[in-house]
Amino acid sequence: MNKSELIKAVAEKGGLSMKVAKEVVHTFFDAHIDAILEDERIEIRGFGSFVNKKYDSYTGRNPKTGEKIHVPEKKLPFFKVGKELKFRVDLEDD
Repeated sequence: MNKSELIKAVAEKGGLSMKVAKEVVHTFFDAHIDAILEDERIEIRGFGSFVNKKYDSYTGRNPKTGEKIHVPEKKLPFFKVGKELKFRVDLEDD
């Protein structure tokens, strides 16, 4: 599902116009992006949580040349699936 399909689903299930549904979806994502940028943890019960993970710097290798390179420390968003969603997905395999 992409963003436009999500907007359509919100409009249909919520009985909203496409314009209002688009604003709702954009507001939802904007709020989550702002929270991630502020290093806040986002938890949506039954779905999962988003946190920033910090990775230390390390010495890596260029795969083409084998030359050692310094990889600086970095932060990346990380998603951990919730128990309920994990359980429901597992049931779908049966």
